Amino acid sequence: MATSYLPYEPLQQRLLPDALQDWLPEGHLAYFISDTIDSLDLSAFHARYAKGGPRNQPFHPAMMVKVLIYAYATGTFSSRKLARKLHEDVALRVLAAENYPAHRTLSDFRALHLEELAALFVQVVRLARECGLVKLGTVAVDGTKLKANASRHKAMSYDRMLKAEQELKAQITGLLDRARAADDLEKNDPDVDIPDEIKRREDRLAMITAAKLRLEQRQREADAARGRSADDDRKPRDKGGKPKGGRYTRDFGTPKDSAQESFTDSDSRIMKRSGGGYDYAYNAHTAVDETAQIVVVAELSNNAADGERLPGLVAAVKANVGDDPQQVLADAGFRSEAVFEQLKDSPSELIVALGREGKLAVSIDESKYPNTVAMDAKLRSAQGQAAYRKRKWIVEAPNGWIKSVLGFRQFSLRGLKKVRAEFKLVCLALNLRRMSVLMKA
Repeated sequence: MATSYLPYEPLQQRLLPDALQDWLPEGHLAYFISDTIDSLDLSAFHARYAKGGPRNQPFHPAMMVKVLIYAYATGTFSSRKLARKLHEDVALRVLAAENYPAHRTLSDFRALHLEELAALFVQVVRLARECGLVKLGTVAVDGTKLKANASRHKAMSYDRMLKAEQELKAQITGLLDRARAADDLEKNDPDVDIPDEIKRREDRLAMITAAKLRLEQRQREADAARGRSADDDRKPRDKGGKPKGGRYTRDFGTPKDSAQESFTDSDSRIMKRSGGGYDYAYNAHTAVDETAQIVVVAELSNNAADGERLPGLVAAVKANVGDDPQQVLADAGFRSEAVFEQLKDSPSELIVALGREGKLAVSIDESKYPNTVAMDAKLRSAQGQAAYRKRKWIVEAPNGWIKSVLGFRQFSLRGLKKVRAEFKLVCLALNLRRMSVLMKA
């Protein structure tokens, strides 16, 4: 007797078309994202098209926003991959309602509406609070390094810039001399297009010169912040301007020979990565609420240090959610007497580690660092230790989800302003993914 299988007819035609809503199971992430976006204020997206007419019919902004956010929530950050998935992925076909924008259209929409997409992050955070998923009892902050869209091979050190600048100037001079030579010399070198060669070297020289000037400007700003001046003759001086012992190794505004600048993303900086090695990267900071591990603040800088970031993150919590958290937890990277002084009157209780966990703290001079001594006493108390122990599981898990669950380890965009907006878009997608699970439970 032949085996009886369930019917399988791949070429069977259907008399009536399917409803898109039947393609996905109830409670799917795509439906949650669609319903949430429909509840948000998208007027800023529509404003760009307010003067459009029948000859200029763009894709509906709500559809484009849903597609982009779902793509980020499921680990698709490339516009080319997203355009391909619009034909292959059932959830994206449902969200797009059988619209198929090209990769350039998707890329342009994201670039044109970066600020509007970033603003949706705050709307979603406030929605999470209305749903009881953000209560601002305890908020933990942390930083994580994310790779920039910049190649380490398209960068140059300051020392190499100085040498390349001289080499290119000599080559341009030589080519100009050849261009002025007699016609018979040109006939001997018919394969060389001298004007094109000159332009190529001039473009390269301009790019290197601009990068060198950026390095020097940053070094001047750093030296000035240390109390140096252009006429200090490399001699350190006290606050009264009197020379102190020792000498600076470099002139004011002169970078180290090893200082590097990227030609692809000049706003990115060389930062140490976990596991060893260095990459061009940005330093992303999150503040996460304890209740449901919702990211309530998503900020970013191109400074590898965290030391001065805490006041801004605490202020951003109130700006985004409308209230101050009762307690803020941070690791030792955020410790600073100046920061503690700045936040001593904050309505939020501050608990910041002063060193690596499990190691004894060194003695602290109370006359110089009174706020640090007070923080040390708080951390030694049983209550302070119990509160600080929560920091890891509150904030480090969402940072891990960004890299390991969403798969976001490198920015698609370039430039500090653009990557700040893209990081908010990533955290917005993570929050919606988290909320979809919690609100089903």
